[in-house]
Amino acid sequence: MKYNQLGRTGLFVSELCLGTMTFGGNEDAGWWSVIGKVAQEGVDAILARALAAGINFIDTADVYSMGGAERLLGQALKNLGVKRSDVVIATKVYGEVGPGPNDRGASRGHIMDGVQRSLERMRIDHIDLYQIHGHDTVTPIEETLRALDDLTRQGLVRYVGVSNWAAWRIAKALGISERRGFARFETLQAYYTIAGRDLERELVPLIEEESLGLMVWSPLAGGLLSGKFGPGAPNPADSRRANFDFPLVDKERAWQCVAVMREIGDARGVSVARVALAWLLHQKAVMSVIIGAKTVEQLDDNLAAAGFDLSEGELARLAEVSALPPEYPGWMFARQSRARIPQPFTKPA
Repeated sequence: MKYNQLGRTGLFVSELCLGTMTFGGNEDAGWWSVIGKVAQEGVDAILARALAAGINFIDTADVYSMGGAERLLGQALKNLGVKRSDVVIATKVYGEVGPGPNDRGASRGHIMDGVQRSLERMRIDHIDLYQIHGHDTVTPIEETLRALDDLTRQGLVRYVGVSNWAAWRIAKALGISERRGFARFETLQAYYTIAGRDLERELVPLIEEESLGLMVWSPLAGGLLSGKFGPGAPNPADSRRANFDFPLVDKERAWQCVAVMREIGDARGVSVARVALAWLLHQKAVMSVIIGAKTVEQLDDNLAAAGFDLSEGELARLAEVSALPPEYPGWMFARQSRARIPQPFTKPA
């Protein structure tokens, strides 16, 4: 297991992060039961296996199973006797957690309410990484940032991050934080797979320019890249993807990627899922890949991606089959920048 810096900070997190979206999902959690129904015993086993493999980074959210995932995680940490300083706990706020008009969003009120409830559910005294889970079209960015800064000054939160924001909005937030002396976003949690490389257009350049840490959610595209779907696969009717077709993926392009990954996997004796995860771990912008599991067996296969190196030839094949189609203004940047790279010296005649 490798450990990377959390953004610009001095905190190090494992390259694989344990996701908790499959925790809980009972009948009271509504459609979250489609994602997963892992009860306490299973959560304890999955967490123990992840920690034993070297994972020190855990990601959850207040909306997962309507708070159930946070409660199960907190109990698992207690059951296993995990030392608080040995794990980096990330959670998120923004989604709908109740029927009231203020039970959602990135307002100061909802953030302040949300952090207290998350701390209580997990039975901890601070959150290592507190993330805004979505784009609030109503709340001014400065209000959100001031609330997050207050939480860091109070010691309830140590670092802050964001998820599912556009590049321009993150850039604006970083500018406000610098100007006002607020705690700045250190991470971006975003969807990224070999079959969905859209964030490479705007978000990856921003990440690299501003030294943000990229946390990848749904690295297998909701199971689409697990190897169970596509040409030559059974497409199981009881899978999460079959019941919840998310995230959105261009399936024509995805099947082309799966075909190449299957060839590589068959030749190397590994699963399609392991190849898909390994590809992400080879991407320079990626800080940590969030992996979720319903069983220890699923987790073990995902964990093995940390030690699986793809060859230059295999990476080249995967890059070719998954390449993004040209899009403006990107293709114009490439054309106009040809003469703006280091040039060889030509001695005058």
